[in-house]
Amino acid sequence: MSQHDPTSTALRLPVQAQNHGPVCDHDHAHDHRHHHGPEAHAHAHSAADPCCAPATQTDCATGACKTNPAPDGTSRVRYRIDKMDCPTEERLIRNKLEAMPGVVQLDFNLMQRELTAYHRLDQPQEIAVALGKLDMAPKLLEANAPPSVLPPALSPRQKGLLAVAGIAAVAAEIIAWSSGRETSWMVMALAAVSIVSAGLPTLKKGWIALKNLTLNIDFLMSIAVAGAVALGKWPEAAMVVFLFAVAEAIEALSLERARNAIKSLTAIAPETAEVKAGEAWQTKPVAEVAVGSRIRVRTGARVPLDARVASGRAALDQAPITGESLPVDKQAGDLLYAGSIVADGVVEATVSASAGDSTLARIALAIQSAQSQRAPTQRFVDQFARYYTPAVAVFAIAVAILGPLLSGGGWNSWLYEALVMLVIACPCALVVSTPVTVVSGLAAAARHGILIKGGAYLEGGRLLKAVALDKTGTLTRGKPALTDAIPLGDLPIAQALRIAASLDDHSTHPVAQALVAGWRAQQPGAAVLPVEGFGVLHGRGVKGSVTGQLWHLGNHRLVKEIGVCSVALEARLAVLENAGKTAIVLCGAAGPVAVFGVADTLRPESAQAVAALKGLGVEPVMLTGDNPATARAIAAQLGIADARGNLLPQDKQAAVAELHARYGSVGMVGDGVNDAPALARANIGFAMGAAGTATALETADVAIMDDDPRKIADFIRLSRRTAMILKQNIALALGIKAVFFALALSGVATLWMAVFADAGASLLVVFNGMRLLRETSLRQTPGVAIVSTSPRGGAEVLTG
Repeated sequence: MSQHDPTSTALRLPVQAQNHGPVCDHDHAHDHRHHHGPEAHAHAHSAADPCCAPATQTDCATGACKTNPAPDGTSRVRYRIDKMDCPTEERLIRNKLEAMPGVVQLDFNLMQRELTAYHRLDQPQEIAVALGKLDMAPKLLEANAPPSVLPPALSPRQKGLLAVAGIAAVAAEIIAWSSGRETSWMVMALAAVSIVSAGLPTLKKGWIALKNLTLNIDFLMSIAVAGAVALGKWPEAAMVVFLFAVAEAIEALSLERARNAIKSLTAIAPETAEVKAGEAWQTKPVAEVAVGSRIRVRTGARVPLDARVASGRAALDQAPITGESLPVDKQAGDLLYAGSIVADGVVEATVSASAGDSTLARIALAIQSAQSQRAPTQRFVDQFARYYTPAVAVFAIAVAILGPLLSGGGWNSWLYEALVMLVIACPCALVVSTPVTVVSGLAAAARHGILIKGGAYLEGGRLLKAVALDKTGTLTRGKPALTDAIPLGDLPIAQALRIAASLDDHSTHPVAQALVAGWRAQQPGAAVLPVEGFGVLHGRGVKGSVTGQLWHLGNHRLVKEIGVCSVALEARLAVLENAGKTAIVLCGAAGPVAVFGVADTLRPESAQAVAALKGLGVEPVMLTGDNPATARAIAAQLGIADARGNLLPQDKQAAVAELHARYGSVGMVGDGVNDAPALARANIGFAMGAAGTATALETADVAIMDDDPRKIADFIRLSRRTAMILKQNIALALGIKAVFFALALSGVATLWMAVFADAGASLLVVFNGMRLLRETSLRQTPGVAIVSTSPRGGAEVLTG
């Protein structure tokens, strides 16, 4: 399929006839008409409506692990909530809003601090009022507004209060330790200053949680501080508050870093463009530049808008969009992506999309939606925390009440141990680990030109056992090229190729153009020879007189008709046909003088891609609309054992269903439109070369922004690494909790130790998850650079 026109009809190049009779009876069409292939454009993936809800995972058992839109009949409202930056606030809001009649679905984006609510309320203001009662201060956002600029994680005022709290807490601890009195007026005054400076937000949120019957870290911490003060442990209360505030500050800074990693991927387009106005050039804001305007981009500048080159040549660094490591040459007719950098040259281009509809903007929207979706591990952890926290709280209360009754000892000491357990009970580290890890994985993938549409797919990639690969445009370049030039007589092959190119230069057929292009590459300084009496022999080839001699150029049928078919010629043609190539014969007055082979050539990365999949234990399967002989020939070069030809779109869908029944989880790699039924049937659908193709970006589960098939294995490798880090984080969080529970039960743990353990566990899992951001390469093979390939232009000439 054309990457620039997803609705164009695929053209079928007759690589080899479908019937399999004797060699000389084959129909090697080299006529100069367009043969339309049988593949219709099924649209199983409808274009995504940006107003639809981010999806929920359903029907994974059938292999159709796809996403569903928001409930029918609902309206949508979006809020920016600056005070919502961790799962604690999310749970509080869920408990409040999900109980409201008329609220159907809630989607949270903690990284952008946004809440999207789907409702059937007459007045959505009720949602804002409910959020106001939680002290969340919601700000209404327009339906399709881009992510807004967030305030810094720590304001100067917060930093100052934190410093005051720390000095006061340490001073209180030193005085109490040196004097042996924890309730002196100096100690209590310093502790009070520390609690007021750093603890008021926590105490306020704890009170709100209590009113809404929600057990969260703020409530547990408030109880711990109040209990410590009631027991006369003022220095410890101050230290608990300070340590908790420090932990929250570091956690906020860590989340800000993850948020900035996402932002840096998409906020790279310049704010102004150099636009032609009459005979002069003006600098305008990109928002004011209309589609169809003429812009100019110079060396070192970023492309401001998606545009098509009108004049000039340049090498562009497209890494921010496609992940390609080498500059890509652009000339007239090629597409420029907003945010890419002109490394060398100057181009003038015609704007093809507005700022809000550029490839970069669609990537930003896709990442925004991906962050709102809850990965399977996150859903599991949230469900676990919902039951874990109340259970531990009940256990702590039982310790406070039953401890003195069953084991003796003072009420104060057992109450203190119960407070320690309440602090340890907080599942913050467990809950925060998942979204940070998933978002870091999404950012790492996007940086390498792999756009993953949600955490469910990032996690699901590790489960893939087989990947079905469309041939044309995925494993091959998607357009024919001259591959063979074989002399049959005394005429030098260079001269024979020039004569053939002179004849085919009059044709627009893809095979003819491939032969001409091959000749120009081999003889760049030569000119075509004049042709007299040119004629098209429909279904067979062409004829014409060159230098006063009549020449025929065509297929087997033409060779038979002019009576020059021989056993030796058949053998030559059979070699090309068995390799999946189209054979063209040049015949002069004395008979055949040369045979040329034209074929859709393999991408240089395809063999590495197949080997990488096999190395991961994933079975590659090739699906194509071409005939089985061509399929087998291509598959043999790549090392693919299972190659299936003569497949219509519905046949590919059936093939994916069969692979799912045999292997379990299956991926499908296609162009996002023509292979839509098969993409929909697969557990994960991959769209190749998605940059510049709106349909592919909207419909694929995973979009490979350039045409590098090796990135399929890169994605699977990243998915496995993400799953490993998620398991590590869950083990770390629960392991630390278990250790300190044992210490608390033995009477060793103190309140500040419990806070330190909880904060330390949170930071450990956050930093562990953010290791994915430092992934400089997703590929295991050292020293292999991503090969630069320009986006494909025009219609594809092979179905597959």
